[in-house]
This record gives sequence, structure tokens and C-alpha cells, in this order.
Amino acid sequence: ILNKPEGITSQQAVSRVKRLLGAEKAGHTGTLDPLATGVLPILLGRATKASEYMLTEDKHYIAKMRLGITSDTEDITGRVLSTSSVIPSESEVLSAVQSFVGRIMQTPPMYSALKVGGKKLCDMARRGEQIEREARPVQIYSINAARLSDVEYSLSVHCSKGTYIRTLCKDIGEALGCGGCMAELRRVQAGEYTIEEAVPLQILL
Repeated sequence: ILNKPEGITSQQAVSRVKRLLGAEKAGHTGTLDPLATGVLPILLGRATKASEYMLTEDKHYIAKMRLGITSDTEDITGRVLSTSSVIPSESEVLSAVQSFVGRIMQTPPMYSALKVGGKKLCDMARRGEQIEREARPVQIYSINAARLSDVEYSLSVHCSKGTYIRTLCKDIGEALGCGGCMAELRRVQAGEYTIEEAVPLQILL
């Protein structure tokens, strides 16, 4: 159970662990963006066959949402598409956040590892391509939100597999009329595995 550091892809993390431990095969059970940190279960050898079962587990994330800005990646690493200086009040933000609890429809972002026609959306996005993506249902079991500043809020999200926290931040910002994106993301639990038992990559080096 790796505590993935910021700045590398999930696949790069897998490759490093595979090389360090001398495994013949390796895989992970749910992509974390380079910006994201936290729990990344890595399967080695024969255990890779269990990936299809672990991918269905619920997740728990701690995120930072920034209001008043939208980007093409739906997080702060992307190209800014719009800005707004009109930020709703704290009560309005907290009310909007809670409106996303339950079964909701999400459109996967172009900058994601999801494959369409055998091609990753992120690869298409980097080439400047945009394709229609079908919205799909996800479950938000709970969100606890707290104000950090006028434009930033922390979100503690318990959700089903396939939920994009970047898209959740974008959609909340859209509902508020000021726009929003994800500024930070940490996965603190994936299924039964928690951040407390996750091993930092540097320990393996």
C-alpha cells in the first residue's frame, strides 16, 4: 500500500515499486493524478489478478477546492479558462456542496485515464482533441466541507468508484455560478486500506 507522492503518475509509481522489489508483474487499483497523493494499492506478481475486484471499492478523499477559477484540466495545473471575483457566501457554498450528496451524474474529464475506443482521454486531450463523453452515475456518500479562505474550501469526500473529485469541484463551482477547480487531492482510504498503513515511496529507495 503505497503513499504516492505528488509529481509522478500512478504508472510511474508502479514501475518504481516493481523495479525496487524485483517483481515480474505489477499493477495498481485506481489511478491518482500526478497532482494527487495518498493511498495507491499496488499488486505484485500473481496478485495482479485481483485488480478487478479491488477496483470496485469505495474511496475517501481530502481535497482543496478553489472557487473563482476554471481550467481545462479541472484542477490548478491546467490552462485557465475563466475567472470570477464574485464569490458566494460561506453558507451558500456549504449548501451547494451538500446538494451533491447522493447519486449524481458525472461527465468524466478529458484529462483522465479513462479509455474510449481503446485510447486514453488524456492522450487525446494533450493533442488538442475533444470528444463527447457520456455522463455516468456515481455515488457521493458524504461530504464534509470547511472554509479555509474566501476562495478555498477543504472537502472530505466518501464516494463510490469512478468518482472524479476534480469534476466534483468543477460542478460545485458551476452550481455556484463562480466556477471552481481542484487545488489539492489526497486519497486517505481505498476500500479497507488507509493512509495510516501506506508506505512512502522513499522508504523503498
